[in-house]
Amino acid sequence: MHDQPKYQPLEASDFFADGRASRQLVPGTVARGYLNEDAHLYTGKSGDHFVDTFPFPVTLAVLRRGQERFNIFCTPCHGRLGNGEGMVVRRGFRHPPSFHIERLRKAPVGYYFDVISKGFGAMQDYAAQVPVRDRWAIVAYVRALQFSQHTPLAELPAEERNKLGTGEPRP
Repeated sequence: MHDQPKYQPLEASDFFADGRASRQLVPGTVARGYLNEDAHLYTGKSGDHFVDTFPFPVTLAVLRRGQERFNIFCTPCHGRLGNGEGMVVRRGFRHPPSFHIERLRKAPVGYYFDVISKGFGAMQDYAAQVPVRDRWAIVAYVRALQFSQHTPLAELPAEERNKLGTGEPRP
C-alpha cells in the first residue's frame, strides 16, 4: 500500500481529458455545515439592508454568553464598558469608537454583526474565532451595555430613582 500508484492533490494526470487528477465538485455542492440559507442569521442583512432584529430570542442565557464572549474577544480594545478604553489602547494601539456615541447607538444590530464577522477599519474579522450564535450574543450584550449607560430616568423603577436622589422621573 505504501508504494501503490496514486495521485497527489492538484497533480497532473494523463487519465482524464482535462489533465487533472483532482476532480471538480458537482455544481451546487455545499460542504457539510456550510448551508447558510438563513441570511438574517448568517449575514445580519435582509436583502442589502442591515436588520434591526435578532434571529433568535434574546434571553438571559444569551446575554450572559454574550458578556462572556465580549469579555474575552472585545474588551482588550473596547474596554469592559464598551467605551473604547481597553488595555491595548492604553498601550498605544488605535482608539476604537465608543459604543455609546449617537451613531453607534442608532446603528442596527445587523451592522454590529457584520463588523464582528468581516472587520472594519483597524479591527480584524472574528468570523473564524467566534461562532455565528456567539457573535449575535455579543451584539445583544453590546445593546445591553448601551442601554445601561443611556437608560431614561423615567424608565427606572421608583426605588431605583430614589437611590439616585429623586423620586420624580426626568425627561
